[in-house]
Amino acid sequence: MSEETFYSAYYNRDRLIQIVDADLRICESLSVLFRLEGFQTAFSINLPGFTASLDRRRPDAVIANFDLGEANGLALLQRIKSRRLGTPVFIMLDQPRVDETVASMKAGASHVLAKPIDNEHLLAVVRSTLRQDIHVGALQDGRRVIEVRGFSQLTVREREVLELISNGQSNKEAGRLLGISPRTIEVHRARVMEKLGARNTADLMRIVLAP
Repeated sequence: MSEETFYSAYYNRDRLIQIVDADLRICESLSVLFRLEGFQTAFSINLPGFTASLDRRRPDAVIANFDLGEANGLALLQRIKSRRLGTPVFIMLDQPRVDETVASMKAGASHVLAKPIDNEHLLAVVRSTLRQDIHVGALQDGRRVIEVRGFSQLTVREREVLELISNGQSNKEAGRLLGISPRTIEVHRARVMEKLGARNTADLMRIVLAP
């Protein structure tokens, strides 16, 4: 199995790509593209539909058209930023436009791509961005050092708890090391899981330890 195939099979399967475009055919086409790579997908044809989907599950990446009927990509970016999700957003333009490109990047878009979309390039930038989200370093003195990137919503304490959990400490052990109660560790763990989109502890470990 090649490295890319391994990555797709084991890392993408728990990742949700949310596609937002007023053209249903574009939504369906990109959905098929990412599902073939092992991702989970969902799509919306307008901003209200996308907003409703955020209440159900935080996406790992959003691919959205700048033009969304009465709204635009800047409104979508602001919606994500206001919720402090740390989710990368890839903006599509129906045609190359400098003003919209600059505005999108200033608003926090990870990439701006003009149609017709090069599918291989889109896959490459999404993979690259998701791989940078969490980097797990080599073992140092028996402990695995974790750098969380793109997840600014995690507090310093939550990052400490995430590192200890990933190194195998129990709630009691982590609490003793941090000088707080096991119950407080449990609360921090729950918040970390919610912010990183993990459904349970096993899911959290797959996210953290993914290549």
